[in-house]
Amino acid sequence: MRIVLGVTGGIAAYKAVLLLRLLREVGHDVRVVPTRAALEFVGRPTWEALSGQPVTTDVFEDVDQVAHVAIGQRADLVVVAPATADLLARAATGQADDLLTATLLVTRAPVLMAPAMHTEMWQHPATVANVATLRERGVHVLEPASGRLTGADTGPGRLPEAEEIAAAALALVGPRDLAGRHVVVSAGGTREPLDPVRYLGNRSSGRQGVALARTAAARGARVTLVGANLSVPAPHGVDVVPVETAAQLRDAVRSTAKDADVVVMAAAVADYRPVSPAGTKLKKTGVPPVLELVETVDVLAELAHDRLRDGQVVVGFAAETGDDDASVLEHGRAKALRKGADLLVVNAVGDGQGFGTTENDVTVLDGRGEVVVRTSGSKDAVADVIWDTVRDLG
Repeated sequence: MRIVLGVTGGIAAYKAVLLLRLLREVGHDVRVVPTRAALEFVGRPTWEALSGQPVTTDVFEDVDQVAHVAIGQRADLVVVAPATADLLARAATGQADDLLTATLLVTRAPVLMAPAMHTEMWQHPATVANVATLRERGVHVLEPASGRLTGADTGPGRLPEAEEIAAAALALVGPRDLAGRHVVVSAGGTREPLDPVRYLGNRSSGRQGVALARTAAARGARVTLVGANLSVPAPHGVDVVPVETAAQLRDAVRSTAKDADVVVMAAAVADYRPVSPAGTKLKKTGVPPVLELVETVDVLAELAHDRLRDGQVVVGFAAETGDDDASVLEHGRAKALRKGADLLVVNAVGDGQGFGTTENDVTVLDGRGEVVVRTSGSKDAVADVIWDTVRDLG
């Protein structure tokens, strides 16, 4: 797909570099069209090196190719990130004084704008009116995130993360094959208290589960995300149920999954918990305490057995390490047979793999332990392959 990535002159322009890489990594042809001010933040060589395309800003460059018209005509999708207040104003009033605004006038492709600016600018009546005008004309304008802005300011006006922008943009031209479905996804890692300060936990960041939630929403699903101690932001547009322990996660998943078409257990759920957590902080006395542990409920196996509604699809995850007894895949096969889920996503963890990374490498097994598909890449790309597999189950 041919994508135009417009970049305007805001401090958040650096995030567009990651957005460019995400779009390129999933195979899209991306032409970057920055404003002159944008090049004050990220230089032309960076955009050209990462896109593999020439970068121009002015309507008088590449005149022989009529670039100010041709770029917009050829585009399948246009994304502007960040979109400053100035760009929103110029686009709303139909100006064409640089290559980006000319492209926006010419294109008939879907357009997504991701604003980023100070809170006062975002909330100014002029900006509010310009955004309303653009939306009335069919432009998709994301709501900015809230958080730290330039300097000490905080509030709405922060550019959403690159993964969220990419998912929202590709949703405009991508499949809506999950429309009408309710999807429940668990993500993150549970924590089992030892005392008021310490806990038994794991290294899961929640990135893969959040990617599954984000891509499901982009494909039209109504998404509930049960998040256990996430270290990454939850995507906009999904219902989030925060939990901490395995017991809380079990209750939340069972409650939200009663009307779910698909349940994906991507969270790393503790296998054991302390029998009696201490009521006060355990002190260092020279004699280490003896911890008595008990197994937690196997949430995935329970869901696969109970099927909280007819036709419900249950997908599990198996984070494994190979050992003297079996390989990662062999452990995964045994777990697939034991758990009873429709699909089991197996990935190796440890030594920089799986947990906490932006990439993943997985093998999807069916309930008999047979390989359905292998895939690797960004966690969003892996999530899309998983949803393709769920869709093909019928």
